[in-house]
Amino acid sequence: MAGTLRVIEEKCTGCGACVSACPYGCITLVEGKATIDEGCCQLCGVCISACTEGALELLEAAKEFEDKSKYKGVMVVAEQRRRKIHRITYELLWIGRKLADKLGEELTCVLIGKDVRKYAKGLVRRGADKVLVYDDERLEILREDPYADVIVDAVKAGMPSILLMGGTSFGRALAPVIAARLKTGLTADCTGLDVDEEGNLIQTRPAYGGNIMATIVCKEKRPQMATVRYKVMKEAEEDPNREGLVMERNIPANLRDRTRVLKEKRVIKEGQSIEDAEIIVAGGRGLRAPEDFKLLEELANLLGGTVAASRSVVDKGWMPKSRQVGLSGKTVRPKLYIACGISGAVQHLAGMKDSEVIVAINKDPSARIFDYARFGAVGDLYEIVPEMIKILKEIKR
Repeated sequence: MAGTLRVIEEKCTGCGACVSACPYGCITLVEGKATIDEGCCQLCGVCISACTEGALELLEAAKEFEDKSKYKGVMVVAEQRRRKIHRITYELLWIGRKLADKLGEELTCVLIGKDVRKYAKGLVRRGADKVLVYDDERLEILREDPYADVIVDAVKAGMPSILLMGGTSFGRALAPVIAARLKTGLTADCTGLDVDEEGNLIQTRPAYGGNIMATIVCKEKRPQMATVRYKVMKEAEEDPNREGLVMERNIPANLRDRTRVLKEKRVIKEGQSIEDAEIIVAGGRGLRAPEDFKLLEELANLLGGTVAASRSVVDKGWMPKSRQVGLSGKTVRPKLYIACGISGAVQHLAGMKDSEVIVAINKDPSARIFDYARFGAVGDLYEIVPEMIKILKEIKR
């Protein structure tokens, strides 16, 4: 146990300051005294700071070690949006399958949403031994409270040793909520995962702005939780002959939901997402001015791709953060990556080195980017890129 929050009744005046301060809605007034819902309380301590009477205190529990023998297997959470499986799910199944095979244990996939049963067998074909389906109209729109309740229910039913979620915007918001409820550790935005001989999950992630790679192990608590960065793992291939178990699960009673969606509006982002692009033309420090990205945009348009950038030009404000490739930006895995004026810093390489074909254009023949490129052109990008554009236009005539 992580401890408990206690109300000192003789000091409590029933003012309600703690009730309004609690971000989780776990405190109510009963007969003029604050009452804590222990199943809901996250022990964040916000209410203690809000109480001017000193009527709340956090009692630290004696340190207990988890009985790790109760936990077996790997569990991944499938992410779907508007009844379409997000591709991070297939990456989770790929790494989850590898970890499960190394442990000699099962891989379970949790599928949540409305009208999602039809996707279950497809997840089996992608590597899951078992798919737990939570299908309910209340789960149609992604929201933290009900999804957290469902995933906690799945964990308590399956008792996995490892729980993996996607490092997407929603996964990053949801995973800490689940970790807090399960009172376990969480490593966010992992770029590498492995297991040791004792079954500990070896979690690798960038730290200090990508200047070092940290290795993190959660030895005492289970399940071991991690979110996985999008596009750093391979996608699990589909095996049409693969069979597994599909189980429909009941929705937990008293499903929590503190929010009500009044209207959902899709925001159309300008340009294609670099994470999903199959062709990327990226610019770096070798560009002289922000308007010179128009040259790269013309090349990208002719190839049917999109434009990206290194951190150096994003820091200058020449390109938005959403276009940044690297440890502190996005990780991409396109079929073709053309690096223009990019030297190949370690942080940038980590975000694109797994591209299928890398073409490097740089004036410096000793630039590290050439060590990773299949094709390289030593020269001025202001001479080479216009020539590429000219040739492509001639081909398209």
